[in-house]
Amino acid sequence: MNGVVTSAAFPAFGELLGMYAGIIYEFIFELYVFYAIFSVGLTRRRYFALRVAVGLAAMAVVGFAAISLYHIIGETVWGRVLIYFALFVLSVVHFKLCFDENLWVTLFCCDMAYAAQNLVYKVILVIWCALLEWGFGPEAWLYRVIYYSLFALGAVAVYFLIARRTRKYMLRRKQDYRTIIVSFVILAVTVILCSLEDVNFAHLSGWQENAFDKFEYYILRQTGNLFSIVCCLIVLAYLSGVLERRDLEEELRYVQYNVAQMKQQYEISKDTIEQINIKCHDMRHKVRKLVAGGDDGTLEEELREAINIYDANIRTGNKTLDVILTEKSLICEKRGITLSCMVDGEKLGFMREDDLYCLFGNIIDNAAEAVAALEDTEKRVINLTCVERGEMIVVEEENYYEGDLEFEDGLPQTTKADKMYHGYGVRSIRMIARQYGGEMFARAENGVYYLRVLLARAG
Repeated sequence: MNGVVTSAAFPAFGELLGMYAGIIYEFIFELYVFYAIFSVGLTRRRYFALRVAVGLAAMAVVGFAAISLYHIIGETVWGRVLIYFALFVLSVVHFKLCFDENLWVTLFCCDMAYAAQNLVYKVILVIWCALLEWGFGPEAWLYRVIYYSLFALGAVAVYFLIARRTRKYMLRRKQDYRTIIVSFVILAVTVILCSLEDVNFAHLSGWQENAFDKFEYYILRQTGNLFSIVCCLIVLAYLSGVLERRDLEEELRYVQYNVAQMKQQYEISKDTIEQINIKCHDMRHKVRKLVAGGDDGTLEEELREAINIYDANIRTGNKTLDVILTEKSLICEKRGITLSCMVDGEKLGFMREDDLYCLFGNIIDNAAEAVAALEDTEKRVINLTCVERGEMIVVEEENYYEGDLEFEDGLPQTTKADKMYHGYGVRSIRMIARQYGGEMFARAENGVYYLRVLLARAG
């Protein structure tokens, strides 16, 4: 919201229209600057540039009408509220026509942009009022130089401190309509109070709004400015904070679901491996009987090879881990992947079965997915080790990969198109590591992915 008047007395009609034009178009310009900041990464509609250009032309026409209306009702509280609210609503419609997003994403971006615009404006106003109080002249050119310099700094600060931080959560497109409504109400109250403040202080200052003969008026004006700043900060913090919390809650639900699925899969795999072992044991007895009956050995050898495929048990000293690694080794063998394991399973006895299955299952599954895509079959190798070092158990995994691997918050980002529902395997690994007093570290160098998981032996 803008409304700074710098002339020393109530201006003439021609000056008045020029002043109103500056107020309206300055507000529209600033609002669209923050729209641009908060819309980075959103899905654009076809003919985006044309839509933006036509919309801006329409807003310019509407702004001209608002100038005339400002002359009639702009010096009343509800008149100003009506004008700014109408401009904001029309700009929201324009925003929706430019971006292919749902209504709540649109309102979220526009709400954040309006709060940021008002925040920066009020911060500048605090500085300008202080300069006037300290003896700086109210020349328009000086005001513009200071104003636009501070506005540029404010826009950059909003981008790096707020917009970039909230973008990754906003792009998940799961905003809470109740959150947006509450923030909109707070913002509306702020705008109404700002209009009340601007109109009344315009009368008190002889239509300058920010230069006062009495120090008490200056204190009141600055108090109102600071109140507006606090309200805008509340809106921005509330929206971004709730959005981040909802994203973390959703991520936790997916991770917990992943762990539950792994636990269920472990029970199935455990039963399957046990049944295979029983069958293999029975088949050995049958082979011996067959050989005793006079077979030349060919049938015996064929049966032994068939049995060995299913009896490729990995012995680690931990039955749960044996089930996991045996199952995964069979799957890897079928896919032409070599799984090399040097694991001391006895050291992992403090872990719950479902956590153990989820941890190693996700590690091997992620690695298998990466190496299966390699054209060079000799690189389809997964190296897995687990050793004790001091008070920690160290699980390390290495595998080759192709393409670019990006990291965010220490985690490799999924390469799958549906990023919303994938990538939780590695989050599950980190969650389990932290659950056992440890941490997960990942890095990629020269086409090799390195994963290290630390687990506190005491759990």
